[in-house]
Amino acid sequence: MKVLVIGSGAREHALCRSLSLDPDVTALHCAPGNAGIAEVAELHAVDALDGAAVARLAGGLGADLVVVGPEAPLVAGVADAVRVAGIDCFGPSAEAARLEGSKAFAKDVMAGAGVPTARSYVCATPAEIDAALDAFGAPYVVKDDGLAAGKGVVVTEDVDAAREHALNCVTAGGGRVVVEEFLDGPEVSLFAVTDGRTVVPLQPAQDFKRALDGDQGPNTGGMGAYSPLPWADPKLVDEVLETVLQPTVDELRRRGTPFSGLLYAGLAITSRGIRVIEFNARFGDPETQVVLARLRTPLAGVLRAAANGTLAGLEPLRWSEESAVTVVVASHNYPGAPRTGDPVEGLAEVAELDAPAAYVLHAGTRREGGAVLSAGGRVLSVTATGADLTEARDRAYTAVARVRLDGSQHRSDIAARVAVEQRG
Repeated sequence: MKVLVIGSGAREHALCRSLSLDPDVTALHCAPGNAGIAEVAELHAVDALDGAAVARLAGGLGADLVVVGPEAPLVAGVADAVRVAGIDCFGPSAEAARLEGSKAFAKDVMAGAGVPTARSYVCATPAEIDAALDAFGAPYVVKDDGLAAGKGVVVTEDVDAAREHALNCVTAGGGRVVVEEFLDGPEVSLFAVTDGRTVVPLQPAQDFKRALDGDQGPNTGGMGAYSPLPWADPKLVDEVLETVLQPTVDELRRRGTPFSGLLYAGLAITSRGIRVIEFNARFGDPETQVVLARLRTPLAGVLRAAANGTLAGLEPLRWSEESAVTVVVASHNYPGAPRTGDPVEGLAEVAELDAPAAYVLHAGTRREGGAVLSAGGRVLSVTATGADLTEARDRAYTAVARVRLDGSQHRSDIAARVAVEQRG
């Protein structure tokens, strides 16, 4: 099949890498892509938020499948436009993508589906914000109701900081903010592919949202991830499928807004059981990098089965027993206003010396002449596999050390604690 991937980040590079290894993929395209994706796919200049333009491109290429990577095009209805053009598309409709596009909508769906989640208030005025903060107390959890690229959540002991973020969300955003109770316990990301009826869960992963070692510093889009989770209950995936994923898909279908694509459940494993922190309507970044590194089933057939409603006939997914770790190399000042335009060097050394056990997935990069330059906050996802997490992270950090980007930053503790525990 001919496949067109929409997006330009490391998530899309991971998708393109996996699709390029699929023998059923005869042509691979990406729009707009980045410097790394250009090595495995043909790039096209198109506005990823323009559904009509994406549909025209897909039609002109004779694409059999369009895969929409980021959340913003999904919320903008790009998948709808592609399907109207008669082309299979992996990604939910704009209406179903509200599960990520609006925290308030997601809470309403969870209530209807009986999905366990944090107690919350949807606030639109300063008085409602103050009442909600007082009701829950510290630590305060305040979430932008709309899309915020993974950085719209503030968790703080400081009530003034919580109130300031909430007021900013109300005034600068869509007029609403979600204030909810703090959930204790480790967090888990679990993806599931669905065609609106059948739900096929992938392997769980854990990401690291804070910018600095020891989970310090501001929230980011994610600074690294690992999979599998040696500490997780072996029944975790089955339990989440039964209590979270399938009920949510069933509820959305009942409402007349079937969800087809990738349903991402951000979970907290609390002292009271599993609770949903949030839903996303697409593959997560950087968790996709480690999940796809372990997937052995060819990817294109899985995504197309979700797109055309035939997931029930899919054979069980096959997974590597290896572990995977990804470390994000970010530009100077990320997650603030990042510095861009710096040369990225050492990529050939990683490819020559560390492949195939370690490789670099590009996030914010562009090519200028013969040079690769930084073009965003998160620049690279350096990913590696190994027999266990210790070997995988050793390989990942060896590869990180070969990359040279002036002023760059990365966390040095991705999967460190759990790797030590796994070795015993």
